[in-house]
Amino acid sequence: MAVRQIRTLGEEVLRGTAKEVTEVTPRTKELIEDMFDTMYEANGVGLAAPQVGIRKRIVVVDVTGEDPVALINPVIIEADGEQTGYEGCLSVPGKTGVVTRANHVIVEAYDVNMKKFRIEGEELMARALQHEIDHLDGIMYVDKVEGELYNNEDLAEE
Repeated sequence: MAVRQIRTLGEEVLRGTAKEVTEVTPRTKELIEDMFDTMYEANGVGLAAPQVGIRKRIVVVDVTGEDPVALINPVIIEADGEQTGYEGCLSVPGKTGVVTRANHVIVEAYDVNMKKFRIEGEELMARALQHEIDHLDGIMYVDKVEGELYNNEDLAEE
């Protein structure tokens, strides 16, 4: 399909609330395919529709490079445990910060056929799901960073 432009911190589309998807059209399916292409091209593990300029409640995640999942209207229905670690974002290039999130989540969402399903995630998958779902409500990881943001190059030297 196509690689779309990733919107960056400061752009208004990243701070709004995304709209619920009521039906999956061919354009919706194309958007989802483009989101996967864009995420893989940028070496990411997740991407939310607002990050490509579309205010719809759609996220794509693939933390292994082999398990792509698209979630439409995702909602975290259970979260427990705690993990603290470095987090980055394709919309905040070159920066990393420490964020605490739940270590385990269960998310309810719809697939591309608007069939409801649940997905469970631990550790990186839990972090990715929470991070991307936050984007749908205009929340960015920089809002949750404990301490300061670091340049990725500085961390590579440690």
